[in-house]
Amino acid sequence: MSFLSRVMRFLFWLLVLSWSVALLRRAVAWMLRGATPLRGATPPQGADVTCNSEAAGPPRRLVRDPVCGVHVAEALSIPLREGAETLHFCSVPCRDEYASGAKKMAANG
Repeated sequence: MSFLSRVMRFLFWLLVLSWSVALLRRAVAWMLRGATPLRGATPPQGADVTCNSEAAGPPRRLVRDPVCGVHVAEALSIPLREGAETLHFCSVPCRDEYASGAKKMAANG
């Protein structure tokens, strides 16, 4: 057998081995992540059956800054209570600009 054929065979098996390792790593990561059971499958005896969405917390809501029009997460926004309405701003300068009376509004919406 020539040297070139041995090198090609080595490279082929190296490629097969690397793909196998990558596939095995994905399978193990999937199992450790807590894969959801298939439809119709019964959970193991004594398993805690809870919805994952509750563990993740409440869904995040985006609000729009009335001055510059930027969308920002409600939890990260800077609120300003005006009467019965709460407005959310992306930054303190935007809040101050709105509060000072210069209501330079972004696009209608």
